[in-house]
Amino acid sequence: MKIVVASQPVDFRKGINSLAALVSQALNANPYCGDVFIFRSKRMDRLKLLAWDGTGMVLMTKWLEESRFIWPPIRDGAVHLSATQMAMLVDGLDWTRAPPNVVKQPTGVM
Repeated sequence: MKIVVASQPVDFRKGINSLAALVSQALNANPYCGDVFIFRSKRMDRLKLLAWDGTGMVLMTKWLEESRFIWPPIRDGAVHLSATQMAMLVDGLDWTRAPPNVVKQPTGVM
């Protein structure tokens, strides 16, 4: 499972169908692949999380009451997060302090 953050803010009136279309068009990904897609608002205190769980599409919205989320710089495309980084982002913590998991490849052939 991949966790993808859309770098560009989105109109937060968008629902499941519109966000799924954004995943297909702007991120060139399949919204039904089981990955998690996170969208940011212009106000930086809101996020929407979109995921297909195998039986239906899930849309979660979170608003922070007294602070703002830490977001990657605004540019075209997306940023990939680890599960730990996503948990920190959703909790409103500085996810950039958690290094991404490095997947090591084997060094020798058996």
